[in-house]
Amino acid sequence: MTALDEETVGGLVASAPDGAELVVPTYDRSRLTTGIVHLGVGGFHRAHQAMYLDRLMAEGKALDWAVCGVGVLSSDARMRDALAAQDGLYTMVLKHPDGRLQARVIGSIKEYLLAPDDPEAVLEKMASPEVRIVSLTVTEGGYNIHHVTGEFDLAGPAVAADLADGAVPATTFGLVTEALRRRRDRGVPPFTVMSCDNIQGNGEVARRAFTTFARAKDADLAAWIEENVAFPSSMVDRITPVTTDADRALVAERFGVDDAWPVVAEPFEQWALEDSFPTGRPPFEDAGVQVVSDVEPYELMKLRLLNASHQALCYLGYLSGYRYAHEVAGEEVFARFLLGYMDDEGTPTLEPVPGIDLDRYKRTLIERFANPHVADTLARLCAESSDRIPKWLLPVVRHHLATGGPIEHAALVVASWARYDEGVDEAGESIEIVDRLADRLHRAALAQRTDPLAFLRDREVFGDLVDDERFTAAYTAALASLHEKGARATVESLVARTAR
Repeated sequence: MTALDEETVGGLVASAPDGAELVVPTYDRSRLTTGIVHLGVGGFHRAHQAMYLDRLMAEGKALDWAVCGVGVLSSDARMRDALAAQDGLYTMVLKHPDGRLQARVIGSIKEYLLAPDDPEAVLEKMASPEVRIVSLTVTEGGYNIHHVTGEFDLAGPAVAADLADGAVPATTFGLVTEALRRRRDRGVPPFTVMSCDNIQGNGEVARRAFTTFARAKDADLAAWIEENVAFPSSMVDRITPVTTDADRALVAERFGVDDAWPVVAEPFEQWALEDSFPTGRPPFEDAGVQVVSDVEPYELMKLRLLNASHQALCYLGYLSGYRYAHEVAGEEVFARFLLGYMDDEGTPTLEPVPGIDLDRYKRTLIERFANPHVADTLARLCAESSDRIPKWLLPVVRHHLATGGPIEHAALVVASWARYDEGVDEAGESIEIVDRLADRLHRAALAQRTDPLAFLRDREVFGDLVDDERFTAAYTAALASLHEKGARATVESLVARTAR
């Protein structure tokens, strides 16, 4: 077995003994220069944006667009250490539904900095003229935007600390804003801020977050950012489960590579990107990216079909005793439930999506969810629901409440979340609730046995939905059925009622 680093990568065999494919960088990584600083280097970034860049570099392109990864949290030291030991290299393994494996060693990450250890190094890297893009995968909740008001929260302790006079920046907002200030003061053109998170209008959300923070810090700087900094929106898609020890063992056994932190993903990939980069960008279109003038149709398609459908299967599946997404999607009754949601409730909220056959896209989603080799955990999909449901599913609910459209599937999904947050499944097994509002939501969920609307009364999460009689009727009926009959029987009943 070979430890992965710059010296050994060229000697790795082209394939495993059983024919599994392994591709390694053939370009000279010593020629790479950093053009992108990326905040939030996790599995998704490494299976997506970094992969596209590696694909370009393999063709002799984008050699001046290598990535400097940045960890903003102290916990990111694990990623820093793993990448440092491997000279930024890591293995990406694609798992096909038929069991076939494709592995590629990605070489597009040139360096990595940990902000808590050396914020000045991070600031100077972002302020350097060679950096023309700062990209982000900081999760849906990482933009500090209130779910209901849509406003940036200035009151949180981390943000307040960064706004204090003389503070050394510690948050994403403080770091990016200070780097932009240095560029302005030095006469260096600003970098483009490129969000790659699962948020509708992520470019506009990023603009609102950073300009609001900057305005609280320095009004003149905020005005300069609003006038000069581009915030393109994007839609990104690839199912990327959390890396496990079994994945590390797989890379070692099948490919002979000792990789501290490989990344696994499904074969499907998609990236629709708004073409708004005043200081330049890599030729992403040459790597398969859809570079478009308007990302919104692609965003809504993904958020309301794929992401919302993940929520539609995860709570119901977990309550029923399943632990992986493919187990749920592989059951006909749950697959029919997902298609019912997508056909009857999700799709009617969408405009036509250029170049996309929506019927084929929805069928492909079910096939992707049912891929047994990806082994995407329901626990991952159930995490941080208070950041996800309001952005992905509730807009569908509000659309149909306004137009008189159907809401039964979505109401059951919300009710299944409420039932999940009671903290115990139908077999009496304890559930670990992973959510920034976990304690509050758990208390509300426990109260709903006597007050069926207790969970829905959280206006920070649900806004005024508790005041809508049509929604509360559908929601309380679904919740009562979950309590009385269980998740599977409730799904079977809904599928039978709505079958065409």
